[in-house]
Parts: sequence; C-alpha cells; structure tokens
Amino acid sequence: MSRRVRRDARAGIQIGGKDTRGRPYPLAEQQDAEQIVRSAGVVSLAVFTSRITGLIREIVMARLFGASMAYDAFLLGFRIPNLTRDLFGEGALSSAFIPTFTEYLTQKGKQAAARLAHLVTTAQLIIVGGFCLIGILLSPQLVELLAPGFKAVPGKFELAVRMTRIMFPFLLLVSLAALAMGILNACNRFAIPALASSWFNVGSLLIGLVLGVWAGPVLGISAIEGMAYGVVAGGLIQLLWQLPSLHRAGFRLFRWETDWADPGLRKILRLMGPAILGAAAVQINVMVNTNFASRIVDPVSGPDGPVSWLSYAFRFMQLPLGLFGVAMASATLPAISRSAACGDVEEFRRTLARSLGLVFLLSVPSSVGLVVLGETVVGAIYEGGRFRPYDTHQTAVAVAYYAVGLAGYSAIKILTPAFYALGDARTPMTVSLLSIAINFCAVVLLIEYTRLGHAGLALSTSVVALFGFLMLFTMLRGKLHGIKGWELLSSTLRIIGASAVMGVIVYALNHEALEWFGTGRPGRLLALAICVPAGAGLFYLLCRAMRVPELELASGALLGPVLRRLRG
Repeated sequence: MSRRVRRDARAGIQIGGKDTRGRPYPLAEQQDAEQIVRSAGVVSLAVFTSRITGLIREIVMARLFGASMAYDAFLLGFRIPNLTRDLFGEGALSSAFIPTFTEYLTQKGKQAAARLAHLVTTAQLIIVGGFCLIGILLSPQLVELLAPGFKAVPGKFELAVRMTRIMFPFLLLVSLAALAMGILNACNRFAIPALASSWFNVGSLLIGLVLGVWAGPVLGISAIEGMAYGVVAGGLIQLLWQLPSLHRAGFRLFRWETDWADPGLRKILRLMGPAILGAAAVQINVMVNTNFASRIVDPVSGPDGPVSWLSYAFRFMQLPLGLFGVAMASATLPAISRSAACGDVEEFRRTLARSLGLVFLLSVPSSVGLVVLGETVVGAIYEGGRFRPYDTHQTAVAVAYYAVGLAGYSAIKILTPAFYALGDARTPMTVSLLSIAINFCAVVLLIEYTRLGHAGLALSTSVVALFGFLMLFTMLRGKLHGIKGWELLSSTLRIIGASAVMGVIVYALNHEALEWFGTGRPGRLLALAICVPAGAGLFYLLCRAMRVPELELASGALLGPVLRRLRG
C-alpha cells in the first residue's frame, strides 16, 4: 500500500470501495467544479428569493410592531423551537442523513435508500413529536431560562410563553421539510427545496395577517398571536411544497416503518449523537447571548430594543450567508459524500478546496459591503412607522459587528458536513463545545468591560465563528493531509486586498451620494443603486488584475453556458 493510500485510509475514506463480498463498487459519477458552481448558482437564486420574501416579512413585522415588547416576545417564542431546529432538522439530522443516504443511493440502490428514508421519517415523528409536546408543557421554564429579564416588564413574560406554545409545532414540520430537502439534494435536485423557505415566508406572512390583523378582532386573538399561528401554517406549506418533487424523484416521505436495528438508521443516530451535542453547544451560545441581551438597558430605548436590533441585524447576515455559504454547502455535500463513498480522496480534497475558495471570494467583499453600507441599507428597508432613526443606527452597528464573522460562518457551513461525509462527527462536536467557553468569555469581556452593549454580543458571535472555522480547517487539513492550503491562502489574501480597496472607495461614494440625495428613503435607495453595482464592478476588476483563480472558475461556470448559447 502506497504512502498516499495509507494516508487516505487513515483519513476515514473507504479505499477501494468494496462490498461485503469483496467486489468493487461501480464508481459514482463525480461532479466537476463547474457543475458544483452551477448547482450552487441555482440554489443561490432560490435562496435570494427566499431572503427577499423573508425581508418583506421582516419589513411588515417592523412596521406593525417595531422594536416593541410584543415583537421581543414573538422573537423569543419563535427562537425557542428554532434553537432545537438545528438539533432535529437542518443541522444535526441533515448532516448525518445526507452522507448516509447518498452512500445507500450510490452503493445499494434506490429501494434501499427509500427504505432508509422511511425509517428516518418514522423515527423523526416519534422523537421530535414527543419533544414538541414536552416543549409546550415546559414553555414557562424555557422562557425564564432564555430571557429572565422579561419578568421585569409587566405582561412580557406571559406573552413570550404564549408565543412559544403556539409556535413549538413548527419544529416538527420544519424537521420533516429538512428531511425532504436532504433527499432531493442527494438526488441533485436543488431549486425546489431551496425555494421551500420562500413559501414559508409568504405563507406565514399572509396567513398571519389574515388571522391576526384582519380576522383577529372576530376570532378574539391579537395581531402578534395571529402572526405566531402564521408561522406554524408556513411550516406546513414549506413541507407540502417539496412533496410533488419528491414523488417525481421516486420517493415517498410518509410511510410508517420501524426497525431500530437497521444499520443505516443506527449509523445516522450514531452520527447524530455528537452532532446534537455540537449543535446544542451552538444553541447554548445563542441562549447566553439572548440572556445577556434581555438584561441590557439602552440609555435611550430602555429594556425594549436590544433583542429586536440583534434580530433585525442578523436578518441581513442571512442573505449573503444563504447565497454563498448555504448554497455552496448544499451543492458540495452530495459531491463530497459520493467521493467518500467511492474512495476518491483526491476528488474530495479538490472539491472542498474549490468550494472554500469560492465562499471566500463571495463572502469577504460582502462583509466589507455590510460594514460600509449597513446604515444606508437598514434605513432604506426598515426605517418608518414605529422603526425610528435610532433603531436604524443601532441595528446598523450590530450588522457591522456580525459582518466580521461572515466568512467564518460561511466556511463552517462547508467544513462541518465534510467531517460527517468522512464519518467523523466528534471533531465538529469538540470544536462546538470549546466555542461555549470562547463565547462566554467574549460576551463577559465585551459587555462588562466595554460600552458596546448589544453590539458586543454581535461581535462575540463573530469571534466564535472565526474560531470555529480556524479549528475545523486545521483539523480537517491534518485529517486529509492537505486541502491545498497555500493556494487557498494566496487567493484569500488577494481577495481581502481587493475587498479593502473596494470598501474605501464605496465608503467615499456612499458619503457623497447621501450628501447629494439626502438621507430619506429615496436618497438611500439611490445611493445603494450607485454604490452596490460600482462596488461589485470594482471588486471584479481588482480580482481579475490580481488573477484570483476562483473568479475565473465562477465566471466560466455561470457565464459559460450563456456564452455558448449565444455563439450557437
């Protein structure tokens, strides 16, 4: 056995791809880099639609409720099932399910993969359904744990408990939707599942408005309660939207089948154990930050505001994170899972390195753009009604500090599933557990010893994201004996340089545009219409001048088919 083969075997990838009879498996067709980029492009378009509809939903919520007691309670009630969503839905389950399902699909065929999906669905209904019932019963204790400061405001604690009980069933629905998404992604179907969250945004908003605003007086429920019921309805729509595509792919989601001894189900549960602990560590960080945020008393707005400002700010992070991190991870995970199943470790390395390079190409300039244009964007979108100029400024400050960790967030979306594809769930868990200590220390230092206030919580989140990326990258590089690290570092430094030059020029351009057009909504929109295209064009030219290789790959993959059609 050669040195490289021995190293690949130690990395955890099955070398030779042989079944129990010693026969070689047929090599799965590998996606090349351009195909992955095109798949990520499809997901990005769908995610962009999702983020826009989500932004519209946030705008309506901001106009109706502002940074108020009702919206703080709604956010906490929605956050509690959303915290556990990473445990049972789009986090631990998806990361463990997709590599195992892809392995079955590649090596054992569609029938075996379909049976595995039925077993996982049944287990999900039993486990997550029971967890939802417990969560509804223990809602007062959960609210007190997450936001003890709410008891200081009359009626705020009770409203948060009511919101939590209404929205807890959303967890089961979104977990089933995540399972459907995993099956479709493993079958190289990306657009339909990526659009599912758009239907959640549209459905939850429309049904919430009908129940809370228009029919609320007749039904005897408040506007904020109607929006909470809309969240549950939106979760159901998100699931139903994917079922026809799932049926066309040859799979059924709902078929009751139990076999707790099945090797595939046991492997998923085994991978999920450390994954749940890792995801729980992330949620502990969120709980710590929410706890501190609920205690912050702003000198202008008092206790109402910090929780809402952080939520509005993180919404802006969701757009580039979804467009670049989530989209690239969705397209990369099935490809590296096939590489691992077929024993092609070199393809695994190449795919991972290219995906990370592309993520940095897109996320680093986005971070700079959010820092430079944050207040202009927040004011143009949210300001008005009960959302005051002071809310705009405070939200923009949080956006800037969240943006510091955007590249780390995006890279983690790719690196964590790579460990699961190698059958290693313990390393991400270890890094996540370490992040609890890092986050707590950062929060205490930034809140107690600086005047950053809620912005300190945003900065601590970014510190944890960058720490997680560096740890995961270092450990995976050691596990694979290289991920083309020097090439990636060279490209990243050039991307940072181009982004810095772009940021200085865009800052000056934005300042002049606001001086000329004014700081009202029309003036801010005009400033963005000038600054965003100018910044993107300048960054493109700088990267071409610096010969950033990922730029050529992205341009060729996305523009190549268009140019070929035009020439044809």
